[in-house]
Amino acid sequence: MLAKEIVDALTQIAGKENIIVLEEDLLKYGHDETETIQHTPEIVLKPNNTDQVAAIMAFCNQNGLPVTPRGAGTGLSGGAIPHMGGVVLSLEKFNKIINIDHQNLQVITEPGVITEVLQNAVKEKGLFYPPDPSSKGSCFIGGNIAENSGGPKAVKYGVVKDYVLNLEVVLPNGSVIETGANVLKNSTGYNLTQLMVGSEGTLGIVTKITLKLIPLPKYDVLMLAAFNNLQKASEAVSAIFRAGFVPSGLELVEIDALKIVSSMMDSHAVPVHDGMAAHLLIELDGNHKEILMQEMEAIALLLENFEVGDVFFAEDEAQKNELWKLRRRVAEAVKSAGYTIEEDTVVPRAFLPDLIVGVKQLAQQYGFKAVCYGHAGDGNLHIRIKDPHTTTSFDAPHIQQALADLFMLVKKLGGTISGEHGIGLIQKKYMPLVMQEANLQIMRSIKKTLDPNNILNPGKIFDMQ
Repeated sequence: MLAKEIVDALTQIAGKENIIVLEEDLLKYGHDETETIQHTPEIVLKPNNTDQVAAIMAFCNQNGLPVTPRGAGTGLSGGAIPHMGGVVLSLEKFNKIINIDHQNLQVITEPGVITEVLQNAVKEKGLFYPPDPSSKGSCFIGGNIAENSGGPKAVKYGVVKDYVLNLEVVLPNGSVIETGANVLKNSTGYNLTQLMVGSEGTLGIVTKITLKLIPLPKYDVLMLAAFNNLQKASEAVSAIFRAGFVPSGLELVEIDALKIVSSMMDSHAVPVHDGMAAHLLIELDGNHKEILMQEMEAIALLLENFEVGDVFFAEDEAQKNELWKLRRRVAEAVKSAGYTIEEDTVVPRAFLPDLIVGVKQLAQQYGFKAVCYGHAGDGNLHIRIKDPHTTTSFDAPHIQQALADLFMLVKKLGGTISGEHGIGLIQKKYMPLVMQEANLQIMRSIKKTLDPNNILNPGKIFDMQ
């Protein structure tokens, strides 16, 4: 429990209506979507303006209180879990889109806006913000920036870092800075904007965001290709790009995961037959529908070289939406089925088959079940593990050893341990497997410079020495 004078001071800063201290109300702020880990904070603050955030940070810095920033709590690496207690600073009241600049193709927004709400708002003006994580219907744009999120559209359009122009950031000592300018080119000093993107709330708290937009493509087409061999399905991914096609989405879903999500949603949108091993969901977009259809037919022909089975073309928007809904809810479905441990590996796409084979071998070796799905187009494979002895990797030595073996394979294949979910709390012990000590020391030096008292999301990404 925090001392009464601390609670009183924070209440005076944030306002009584923006503070939570009752244990039953604190519980939901003690976890995100990472495995089954729970660490309840001592207090939750929900400021609604930058001045309040700055005053909170200045006070916590002076009093040595750990502060865990929080968006919507949809993260998968434990980044929003207050495992050292202290303060959770929720950005849920920063929920306004400030300005959509149609002329300059930009949007200025607060960090607590739901990603899909932002996408729909700019879409109404014929504009497009491509990054679209599977949780886009609930995650906040600020959390996306903290994790440098991607999603299916990343294969063609890039990830969050490719769209952030400028940030208003509150530093751990309460100072407020702008990291850049609302321009497309900027060579004025160090790139502090990109330093903050993907820093997982360890360097500063984002309170305002300027994003680049692009014109909305007029058309998209979608097809589903079934394979009887998981490795052949993953081999086809690289072949599509080598043939000169650039899909706007290229997703792989293993059959076990597809069965689970189809059952959960009571959906028959995707035919499931005996012997089927995986599906590829392939989308193309652009401004000329005839060209898109020609390219899709050419891709279908190409897939015949990889023992493809049935190929289905979505006939209308309803079918497209149903297929994408199934894909986006895979993580939720398999977690509810007991696959609670998720890894977020990424390798060069041509080595995706080797990674999948390695995952299956490790599952057999260590006695757990594993299903694979993810953004195959950019080599980003999500691996869900169901272990009979534990629901979390955080305190399970045998799972940790299996993950160490997995990450060594990923490194051997030229990849790394997270493509879009971040390192957070649960992956930090594996950082030395894929990163030199010199790299980690540079990161610690940056953290020490901006947060010398180590109060802002401490213990995430790495431990300070």
